[in-house]
Amino acid sequence: MRWRGAQAFAAIVWLAIASPIMAADRTVALPDGRKLNFFCLGKGSPTILLESGWSADSRAWPKVLGPLAATTRTCAYDRAGSGRSDAGPLPRDGAAIARDLDAGLRAARISGPFILIGHSAGGLYARHFANLRARDVVGLLLVDSSVEHQQRRLQTAFGPGAGSLDGLIARARACLSAASAGKISAEDPATSACATEPPAAAQSRWEARLSELQTLDTSTSSQLDAGRASYGDMPVSTLSATRGRPGPVADVWLALHGEIAARSACGHSRLVAESGHLMMKDRPDAIIEAAQTLLAAARANSCPFADLAAPPPAR
Repeated sequence: MRWRGAQAFAAIVWLAIASPIMAADRTVALPDGRKLNFFCLGKGSPTILLESGWSADSRAWPKVLGPLAATTRTCAYDRAGSGRSDAGPLPRDGAAIARDLDAGLRAARISGPFILIGHSAGGLYARHFANLRARDVVGLLLVDSSVEHQQRRLQTAFGPGAGSLDGLIARARACLSAASAGKISAEDPATSACATEPPAAAQSRWEARLSELQTLDTSTSSQLDAGRASYGDMPVSTLSATRGRPGPVADVWLALHGEIAARSACGHSRLVAESGHLMMKDRPDAIIEAAQTLLAAARANSCPFADLAAPPPAR
């Protein structure tokens, strides 16, 4: 989901400009000539990479990026077809997104090691990148992340329609149709939700968004199935939101995230109270704390969860 915190993000930019630690958008060329945009703040190692959720871009992290950048270099970026980045060839699935990030980091000369933070669908893309650059990724934080084959698994647990993306897909198709016809207007209630910045990019934006949705339960999931089954002893932390989810749903959601954490000998899952899906808005403190835990562990080459008991049941 998309959340824009323009004022808060502007404050981060002002802070960066006013301090010795500079921040700036940096657009680099990929091997095929496309442009990919990064927004980096701070200095230090490992580098934290922020992978946004569906329809969001590098500006999705205003309450998280600044505090993390106080301790290490932290970079958000615009996936192809979002923010200041060029559109990419279809399909926009996990493998394509991870390849773009890999090529963009190399072009920008942003070297590892990396700690990946992925929100929602961005959690799947973060895992794709962790598979692609296994030697360079030293920590993984999944923030209310999507899981592979999510719709099928939720429907198995709760029946037909559970976890369906049909509504979002229908909306994306309608917006793409309006964009293709040049009929999007911010003043028209029927199409105002389809408006993008810049308006001229609406068609490529919605092509990318639709493709991401259509591939979540297909190629993005099957590619993860074929990837690494174990993260070894790399620290993996998952945060699961509770707001708006009845007890049984929260239980299953935590269990699905727990399966991912269990792929690491140093994995941990926990529920985050008083947070909806947009945890970077509701509980940025939880994300910052978890990221700093992974950062300290990476610097000490240790497991931060070794002495923790198994997480209690959600209810």
